[in-house]
Amino acid sequence: MEGKTVLLVEDDANLLDVLRYNLTREGYRVAVARDGQEALDVARQIKPDLLVLDIMLPKLDGLEVCRILRKETTVPILMLTAKADEIDRVVGLEVGADDYVTKPFSLRELLARVRAMLRRSEFGRETVEPAVGGEHGCIVLGDLSIDLDRHMVTRDGQPLSLSPKEYELLGFLARNRRRAFSREQLLERVWGYDYVGDSRTVDVHVRWLRQKIEDDPSRPVRLLTVRGLGYKLEG
Repeated sequence: MEGKTVLLVEDDANLLDVLRYNLTREGYRVAVARDGQEALDVARQIKPDLLVLDIMLPKLDGLEVCRILRKETTVPILMLTAKADEIDRVVGLEVGADDYVTKPFSLRELLARVRAMLRRSEFGRETVEPAVGGEHGCIVLGDLSIDLDRHMVTRDGQPLSLSPKEYELLGFLARNRRRAFSREQLLERVWGYDYVGDSRTVDVHVRWLRQKIEDDPSRPVRLLTVRGLGYKLEG
């Protein structure tokens, strides 16, 4: 993953310097921003491969930055949040963050998350597994078309804007459609063995997908909840 660009957004000067130094040592190109407005400006200008975004920022907080950028780009977003503020983690996922690290955190943990997110942002090539016997080409479910070779999803002929993790989840379920998976299984298969988040991450991404692929997200007919287990894709 050397050569990838990471945008680091943090207003604590000491933490910013430590993180920039260690990310640079790992071989990443590192750009920095110290407030929310600068984060938006820099992200739009350089189009980073990953955003490491603190929640508590001047001018615009990290949640608002995340909300705005998620409407414009599918860049993976790793939130930095206070350990005591569980609501920050939940809301961060709600507005479009892909993962979070709670403060205080170890550099090893953060660097592992960065490596994993960059690796898995490559359209799920390493994490989306085929069903038994393999399946390639295009899966069509009514007006929903999932092109597994081109990594594109369209609905009624119009391309859908999915985050890398949304695509990975949909692609995995499409290749294994009509088979139910628990949240823990989805975390393992889609987020990977090195993911240490909780199962609510799956629920949030399922909710996002339903908003894009269902006529009525509150009454899904494609991405279904299997009571007592998890989720499956019908079609």
